[in-house]
Amino acid sequence: MITELGWDAQREAEWQGNPLSEAGAFPGRVVRVERTVVHVALEDAVCVVPASGCAVGDWVATDGSTWVSVLPRRTELSRHSADRTSEEQVLAANVDAVFVVEPAYPQPHHRRIERMLTLAWASGARPIVLLTKSDLVDHDVVTEVESVTRGVEVISVSSETGHHLDVLAGLISPGDTFILLGPSGAGKSSLVNALAGAPVLATGEVRGDGRGRHTTTRRELITIEGLGSLIDTPGLRSVGMTAQEAGLEATFDDIASLAAQCRFSDCAHATEPGCAVQRAVDELALDPRRLDNYHRIEREIAHQARRKNAYSRVDERRDTKSRRAAKRVVMEAKGRADGSS
Repeated sequence: MITELGWDAQREAEWQGNPLSEAGAFPGRVVRVERTVVHVALEDAVCVVPASGCAVGDWVATDGSTWVSVLPRRTELSRHSADRTSEEQVLAANVDAVFVVEPAYPQPHHRRIERMLTLAWASGARPIVLLTKSDLVDHDVVTEVESVTRGVEVISVSSETGHHLDVLAGLISPGDTFILLGPSGAGKSSLVNALAGAPVLATGEVRGDGRGRHTTTRRELITIEGLGSLIDTPGLRSVGMTAQEAGLEATFDDIASLAAQCRFSDCAHATEPGCAVQRAVDELALDPRRLDNYHRIEREIAHQARRKNAYSRVDERRDTKSRRAAKRVVMEAKGRADGSS
């Protein structure tokens, strides 16, 4: 079973040198995460183990009943937590491809695509953009969207007509893991069902305003025969940035290239003299809306980095106080013992 889920020769070699293997633990993959437990697929069974800190797609070591230990991740797709903490929410681990799903109808949302691509690039996985509901439009949406994807492959697909489903299937191999990242109502579930040729996922209605209702309520890994493994996630209402700049630079590589030509190395691309980025905007070579989105995402990433550092300092001070308190208790106990002898 685990070979079908992506367990390969490299992981097997790493596992053979793992002390947990020698201690009798089993390798497995997290296929579902619930509040206090995870479902782990082993070689010949699925076990439910109490755990926290795991993500769907994680490879783990487990005794099959009481504990799990997360093995090193190759890729990690995460976003800023929906609450007000500085924590990152890991959506999926060990993903080979991130399919950014955006409905072509009524029209693709370029700024949302840029945000999702930033997360996808930061994960370390291969990003691909899928424009669903292509049967509802009569113009070339692919060329339009390619202007913001900067070399990332863009495919228009339709679960209704089967348009380009063969192209999409050709990008997925058995043993691969992929995830569909997009808003509710983008047609993710319908697309997967059309690929699988069977109702693998539940589908929901789309409201009159084009927004969908959540049909997926939890993250889980589903194996599709001949097409590898899909990590199914609820539609994203928000795409909060994490403190990772790599995704920003990859998504906006055109702006990064222009920035290298600015007069000042610390140019903020606002009102500075000699700014090559602003010059490109003035010459209509760069869409000002794209630059605005770049600045917005850049500020979010910087904000999360500051919050993360602040929380780290608080945790460090708390740990230092705990160690000092523990040392004081030990010294006092030792003093009492010496005094009574």
